[in-house]
Amino acid sequence: MFEELLVRIAKALKAADIPYMIIGGQAVLLYGTPRMTKDIDITLGVSTERLDDVTAMSDAVGLKILPEDYRPFVEETWVLPAKDPGSGIRVDFIFSFTPYERQAIARANPISLEDTPVLFASVEDVIIHKVFAGRARDLEDVCSIILKNPRFDREYLTKWLEEFDRSVEGGGFLDKFNEISGA
Repeated sequence: MFEELLVRIAKALKAADIPYMIIGGQAVLLYGTPRMTKDIDITLGVSTERLDDVTAMSDAVGLKILPEDYRPFVEETWVLPAKDPGSGIRVDFIFSFTPYERQAIARANPISLEDTPVLFASVEDVIIHKVFAGRARDLEDVCSIILKNPRFDREYLTKWLEEFDRSVEGGGFLDKFNEISGA
């Protein structure tokens, strides 16, 4: 179910020339311990100025956009939630065009699903997203990813977590990561 939907979405995003990477639970399944996930999270390398392109792509894939009045919702949250009617799988398209997200998307790994390359966030970028989210489940995911992928690029990860510590009130991301990773 998930694999077929990921392939359909990847093909449509490529056709629409929208840069992206799969993050969240689907990426954890690739790099960490298998766990139940009920959705697909996709970071888009575009701002909300391309909302019409994203909704057209979503329609082409057969997804139903969830908020009736989605435009103000997306402008406020930078997320376009949709659902695949056939499978019931929720898909969240997350708009972003920050320097970090552009670099993360450029580093995404093409994973072949049904002979189609689907771009998944790198191990390091999944860890960064999970540390940033900071929920207990996310931090457990970080532990499992580190155990399965001990040769990750610590320098890249440290650079971005330090940057987020400087720019986000409360920070503490690098300390949290170091505690988890035993650094």
